[in-house]
Amino acid sequence: MTYEGSPGTARKWPAGERAVTAGKVMVGWVALLWLLEVVDVASGHALDRFGIQPRDPSELVDVVPAAFIHFGFGHVAANTVPLLVLGFIAALSGLRRFLAACALIVVADGLGVWLVAPTHTNTAGASGLIFGLFGFVLLSGFVERRPLGIVAGLLVAAYWGTTFLAGLSPANEGVSWQGHLIGLVAGVAAAFVFRRGPRTQP
Repeated sequence: MTYEGSPGTARKWPAGERAVTAGKVMVGWVALLWLLEVVDVASGHALDRFGIQPRDPSELVDVVPAAFIHFGFGHVAANTVPLLVLGFIAALSGLRRFLAACALIVVADGLGVWLVAPTHTNTAGASGLIFGLFGFVLLSGFVERRPLGIVAGLLVAAYWGTTFLAGLSPANEGVSWQGHLIGLVAGVAAAFVFRRGPRTQP
């Protein structure tokens, strides 16, 4: 990975620096989710209104905020580890690329939920983004023909594959399987949209 610039002036981003930056970003992201849930509980769950209620035009403004709001500490706790791990792996490929992929996933997932979620539901949480990052990490290495990326995708699939498949089941009551599925598709799309060229030897 190199910083943007002309071919003659670009400098490499050291792996250690890249890992530290990715770690800081994800710890900060997760800390924000917990802080928002503390505020939500302290305010009598006033932030829950930022969830997405489908097909109401006024709810379109909540497409992005909904990805940062949760329904209780158990909800945010369940999302903490997968978001930390998958976000860290994805961010290792470059912070701008990671943030662009997250933006695509969050917006696509939120709009999809707004369109297809069952009537009289309120959908919120980072799980749509998590499913998107799963798809992004799983496919990026193959799309870019990068051995380390392929290994990372296979390890993630081996460890979490069954769990993520279960999250796509319509039998899960009280869980937005539609949001999970749309997030996954958006993550796969992001792997193609934001792909880098295959690594070559100088």
